[in-house]
Amino acid sequence: MAKYTNKTGLISDSVFLQHHIATGHPETPKRISYIQNTLKESGVLQQVSKIGLKIGDVEEWIKTLHTEGHIASIKKNTPIAHKVAIACVRGCLAAVDRVASKQINNAFCLSRPPGHHALNTGREEGFCYYNTIAIAARYAQKQYGFKKILIIDWDYHHGNATEAMFYDDPSVLYFSTHDQFAYPGTGDPAKKGIGKGLGFNINVHLPCGTDDKKIIDVYKSILLPAAEKFEPDMILISAGFDSREEDLLGCFDITDAAYVTMTKIVMKIAEKHCDGRVVSMLEGGYNLQGIAKAVTVHIKTLLGEV
Repeated sequence: MAKYTNKTGLISDSVFLQHHIATGHPETPKRISYIQNTLKESGVLQQVSKIGLKIGDVEEWIKTLHTEGHIASIKKNTPIAHKVAIACVRGCLAAVDRVASKQINNAFCLSRPPGHHALNTGREEGFCYYNTIAIAARYAQKQYGFKKILIIDWDYHHGNATEAMFYDDPSVLYFSTHDQFAYPGTGDPAKKGIGKGLGFNINVHLPCGTDDKKIIDVYKSILLPAAEKFEPDMILISAGFDSREEDLLGCFDITDAAYVTMTKIVMKIAEKHCDGRVVSMLEGGYNLQGIAKAVTVHIKTLLGEV
């Protein structure tokens, strides 16, 4: 795979060190600081292109998928979380801008809180407030005219809100590997979409103890042919590293080597169908040392170094 120079972008900002649901809660600002330190120590931080947060009003883009009532409730009841979650959206939309305009090949959003459980309930769902990846998908379509977006979700938990937001939409192919019996209890493989969206929702349940071979086999046997048929214009990754071995909230045995292979598979799809356009966004991952190592190899792979 070709090695690029400063062609992988990184969203990172001190605002993501704010907001903590509660003392001792696993979705902690330390997730960001541990990753930042490991990226710096490994030399990766010096190789990526730093991307600033998007300037201006992004609430109009949030409203493409979230109700005004939901936004108002989050803003009123959890103002700091609202501020940080808005920054998360700003970061990921900025990443889409850079990739869509070919200033960079791909990007990783080192941001929090996660978003793929955020429905329109007016409250936090599974540590999530706004569904950043879903908003980014709509933004890419409306702002840049990309007709087909592939969302790949390798978080241990099913992205129920992402599924719900595009369940009847054939313009977004949602592919998720997860433990359907973990929170939030969704992700049944029988759920394949509805109406025109039938066939564009792919859930793959993986049991506790899932190892590298099992998940890579799924990527090769299910994702690759589905993506080949879909021919995406952009790929977004819900990069949850709670699917990694020894996570506090997951029970898979996936190693960093698997994330390298999975990332390469995604890049291969992107290179064939959409000029390499990939934006990856941090979701879960609660073993601090583990998430730092996994994100580092993920970004190294995006850089073409692995």
